[in-house]
Amino acid sequence: MEIENIKINSYGNLKDKELELNKFNIIYGKNESGKSTLLNYIKNSFYGISKNKNGKDMSDYDKYLPWGENDFSGRLKYKLDNNNSYEIFRDFNKKNPIIYNSQKEDISEKFKIDKKTGNQFFYEQTKVDENTFMSTALSAQKEVVVDSSTQGILLQKVANLAESGAEDVSYKKAMSNINNRLLSEVGTSNSKERPINIAMDNVQKYTLDLTTKNSIKTNRYEIEEKINNYNEELEEENKKEELFNDISDLLINNKLEKEKIKIKNNVISENNEKIKLLDNKKDNLFNNIKNIDEIINEKNKINKKYIFILIILILLNILNFIFIKNIIINILIFLIIPIYLIILFSINNKNKKIIKAQIEKNNKIKSENDEIKKQMDILDGQIDILEKSTEETKNEIKNSEDKINEEFRMKKEEIIEKYESDFSDVYINNLFENNIDLLKNTNKRKINELEVQLHKIKLDKANIDRELEDILSLEEKLEIEKENLENLEKRADEFNLAKEILDEAYDEMKKNITPKFNQSLSKNIDKISNGKYKNIVINENITVELDDGRYVPAETLSVGTIEQIYLSLRLSILDEISKEKLPIILDEAFAYYDDSRLEAALDFLSKVDNQVILFTCTNREKEILEKNNIEFNYISL
Repeated sequence: MEIENIKINSYGNLKDKELELNKFNIIYGKNESGKSTLLNYIKNSFYGISKNKNGKDMSDYDKYLPWGENDFSGRLKYKLDNNNSYEIFRDFNKKNPIIYNSQKEDISEKFKIDKKTGNQFFYEQTKVDENTFMSTALSAQKEVVVDSSTQGILLQKVANLAESGAEDVSYKKAMSNINNRLLSEVGTSNSKERPINIAMDNVQKYTLDLTTKNSIKTNRYEIEEKINNYNEELEEENKKEELFNDISDLLINNKLEKEKIKIKNNVISENNEKIKLLDNKKDNLFNNIKNIDEIINEKNKINKKYIFILIILILLNILNFIFIKNIIINILIFLIIPIYLIILFSINNKNKKIIKAQIEKNNKIKSENDEIKKQMDILDGQIDILEKSTEETKNEIKNSEDKINEEFRMKKEEIIEKYESDFSDVYINNLFENNIDLLKNTNKRKINELEVQLHKIKLDKANIDRELEDILSLEEKLEIEKENLENLEKRADEFNLAKEILDEAYDEMKKNITPKFNQSLSKNIDKISNGKYKNIVINENITVELDDGRYVPAETLSVGTIEQIYLSLRLSILDEISKEKLPIILDEAFAYYDDSRLEAALDFLSKVDNQVILFTCTNREKEILEKNNIEFNYISL
């Protein structure tokens, strides 16, 4: 890929700056002219700007935020190896940029968004993250002092780059750090007074202390079981009490309703007694009337009898005169008739007085009889009222009995349904047939006994609980230490797993990647050094082959030579890490190169396929390129 154009609206001390780049570029500027700012602008255009200090005195955002400016933005145009062009516009106050394609269409949403770092467009296009980019494609300015410590630092970066692909990551140092953290944060079976050793000692101590107090704990479990049994039994008896009370209330209420019916039955009995008395009274009155009528009728019968005899005598005389014609009989009859008439007249006169007196008496009796009939009518009315009242009361009693029986049946069913989960239907039905008051009293006594027993055993439990406070504290401490030990063991496993992964990765790199690096590195150093160094081997140490065939450790070489190795290794790795030919961006990378080394390095860089962007504060690079007729783009800040 190549960066084609850089437009800076405002970024650090750079403002309204636009740069056109070619394949080989020299960016010249004196110190503090903005070279490092431009380099960071390129990096932050691709990966965004961080507001975190990351161990520095100031974050990149705070460092390059323009003073007194609202604008903090710019654009960068680049082309991938497939000739597709893109433009990045960044407002550095915002996390995500706007990405345009060659038709100036916004395609930002086509790339993944990371919550922490923002749009991942450049990583998706190159498969190179920011740290790798900084360790390979981009070499920031180094403040190097030529001394043994500086040489050692540079050599270590070369070794790190060969071992891990990152100049700040060393396999040996990483492994040492893991081991140190394992020892300090966890410990091992051979260590002493480390977290895992302390945790193991505590677990052993607390376990031993708890073993000696297991008997108390066992007693507590037994008491708790008894308490649970008492509570269950008490709960059952309380349910029985509630059931007994419900049944008792129903029976009492049913009894009260039946008492009401009994009162109504008493009213019926009283009415029947009254009716009976009235009937007797009515019979007596009726008998009185009957006697009076009989007397009158008897007297009338006597009068009628005498008249009837007279009529017979007359008829006999007439019959004799007509048919028999016996004079004697006629005479006798005629003699008898007057005599009978005299007697009848005498009797009649006598009876007249009697009848007159009797009439007066009869009138009185008749008057009394009418009064009796009135009284009898009154009695009949009273009897009718009592009989109607009795009939109505009977109907009321029947309705009440039906209602009481139905209500009793329903209430009984409700009670059975309410307690069916605790008691059987047979048990509940039997309770209605037993003496419920006796059952209630028995139940009450049992509840009182259970409550007394429960209170006693709770006192025993309270006494044991006081003894078990130390046990609970020990158990809590043991659980904490066990959990701590488990976490420490997990942490140790994590460290050991990290070591295994690191070993596997290192072995894989030495097996597959390092040989490639050795070959590529040797090829590059041969060209950069004009054939002075033909072969470099990087394993546990960095070894360089001299002209005479000897192999010497890299630390015995000059800083300039090590710089050449360092550049060669970065270029070798750059070819492996991405499908794109990333730009080589170097900031004051040749400060310790002599002219011959610099000329060889520039000649090598002019022939690589990557775009080259060199930042420098001298004219040496320009003069060498011009002398060797190497085409380049020169930009002065």
